Amino acid sequence: MSKSKQLDLKLASLLEVTKAINANTKTPELLKIYESVLRHQLNVGKLVLYANDGEWRPFLKFGMNAAFTSAEVEKYLKPIKDITLMDFSSTSGELVPIQKALQQHNVEVVIPVFHKDQPLAYALIGDLDEEQIGMGASVKHLNFIQTLTNILVVAIENKRLARDSIRQAEVKKELDVASQMQHMLFPSSLPNDSQLEMDAFYIAHQQIGGDYYDFVRINEQEVAFCMADVSGKGISAALLMSNFQANMRSLLHRAESLAELVRELNVKVNETAQGERFITFFVARYNIMTRMLTYVNAGHNPPLLINPDNSIVMLKIGSTGLGMLEDLNKVKEGVVSIEHKAVLLCYTDGVVEQENAEGEEFGVKRLKEILLKEAHTAKIKDINQHIIDGVKAHKGAKEYLDDIALLTCRIF
Repeated sequence: MSKSKQLDLKLASLLEVTKAINANTKTPELLKIYESVLRHQLNVGKLVLYANDGEWRPFLKFGMNAAFTSAEVEKYLKPIKDITLMDFSSTSGELVPIQKALQQHNVEVVIPVFHKDQPLAYALIGDLDEEQIGMGASVKHLNFIQTLTNILVVAIENKRLARDSIRQAEVKKELDVASQMQHMLFPSSLPNDSQLEMDAFYIAHQQIGGDYYDFVRINEQEVAFCMADVSGKGISAALLMSNFQANMRSLLHRAESLAELVRELNVKVNETAQGERFITFFVARYNIMTRMLTYVNAGHNPPLLINPDNSIVMLKIGSTGLGMLEDLNKVKEGVVSIEHKAVLLCYTDGVVEQENAEGEEFGVKRLKEILLKEAHTAKIKDINQHIIDGVKAHKGAKEYLDDIALLTCRIF
């Protein structure tokens, strides 16, 4: 075949492939066109095309087996930076590992395809019969095969990126809706009157998370509030927490005591989580008339109660976390007499376990220092803000490691 005819053939092949790409032809059809050009116009008899869509895998094969694993592509093919004709002869009589691997799979030509120094694909051609195809048609057209493969692979990669972009937009939209729904679990308003001044703060590590707080007026004399934290993060934690919130609100009005409430919630968590996750939980019931606060701490970070004399009490009494054991037979209730203008801070572990660049945690000590400085003079909302500012200053450029929740109350 004359050089002019070969050139016409190559231009026609490029035109066929680019037209298909511009027509937004689906990937399987693009691969069929590519295979037809290689087999029927360029006389390529055997080929495997490896490309990367998260891991290396064969996008196309004909005439030979695709025997390399993704790890083997990384090991044996990545070092190849240019078109390589394998020479299996060796003066020492021994083959290096890459030669052995390629010879074992009958590979004689490796054509790498790069984009901005990043490998996109490897075309492996084997068992060339130069006598039958006249100086090896495959060899003569290697540079063109590399160009054609590059066009094809970039088009497929662009399609993948477009699909990922659409998928990410859909996921983001779903997460936005889920985030809005999750915020509906939190109380729409918190008391700020002559009896209670309360404020909450929440930051999800991801768009949605597994921290939860609540406030419920039981009757004219009693209120209840709680804080909970699901092990883990993200959508699964948020789903478990939404189920937990529904059960908590339902059982709160029926349970004879907080201990009974916690035992029943433990059953519900075990049924839902099936041992895969657990929930730490603090719940308190406060009688405005008697000024007695009854609580159960189920494995949660102990809330801090600071009295007017600056003494700090950590509310630890309770049980293990929910979902850790099948039965919670021993659940203890703590009882505290609340002094006038005492401040109670509930928080999740994302606050105290937040690390800085040196790996040092924010810690309970810093929380206590902020309370001692601010509890008797600052508004509750400002106390929460000072805590968050302290956590931000502590972590510096480091990312948040977990969800963060605060529920703070001044009791008059």
